[in-house]
Amino acid sequence: MFAAIEKRMEKTIGSLKSELATIRTGRANAALLDHVRVSYYGSDVPVSQIGNISVPEPRMLMISPWEKPLLSDLEKAILASDLGLNPSNDGEVIRIILPELTEERRKDLVKKVRQVGEKAKVSVRNIRRDGNDDVKKLEKEESLPEDEVKRMQDQVQKVTDRFIVEIDMVVEHKEKDILTV
Repeated sequence: MFAAIEKRMEKTIGSLKSELATIRTGRANAALLDHVRVSYYGSDVPVSQIGNISVPEPRMLMISPWEKPLLSDLEKAILASDLGLNPSNDGEVIRIILPELTEERRKDLVKKVRQVGEKAKVSVRNIRRDGNDDVKKLEKEESLPEDEVKRMQDQVQKVTDRFIVEIDMVVEHKEKDILTV
C-alpha cells in the first residue's frame, strides 16, 4: 500500500518538474515550446515532432523544421501561444530571441511557479487522504488494532511530509533560476 502511495506522489513530482520546465527563466530552453502545437497534416502536434529545436546562444532558440512549408504554420503557432515570443523566419529556420526578463515579469513568473507548486502539494495531500481512507478500510475489514492503524497513518504522513519538502525544494530551485539576472 505504501509503495503505491509513494509511486503516485513521485508521479506528482515528475509532473511538477515537467510543468516548471515550460516556465521561462532568463535563458533559452527547448522545453519552453513543449505546449506549442502546430497543425501538421490535419492534426495538432508538438513543435518537437516537426523539427529540431536547438539553443545556439543562451537567449536564442532555433527551430529547423523537417519540411520547409511548415515554417509559416510554425511561426503562427508560436505567435498564437501565450509565451509572448516573436519568431523570425529566414526561409530555412525560425529563430526566437528571448527578451531579457523585467523585474516585474520575473515576479509574475515566481508567482506562477508558486501556484504550480501549491497545486502539486494539493495533489500530494489528496493522495495522503486516499491512503488514510485505505487504512480505515483495512481497519474495518481486518479489524486492526487501534495502535496499528495509528502507526500506518503516521507512516502515510511521513511519506507525505517527505514529498512536500521535495516540492518546496523544486519550487525554490526554479525561483532562483528565474530571479538570477
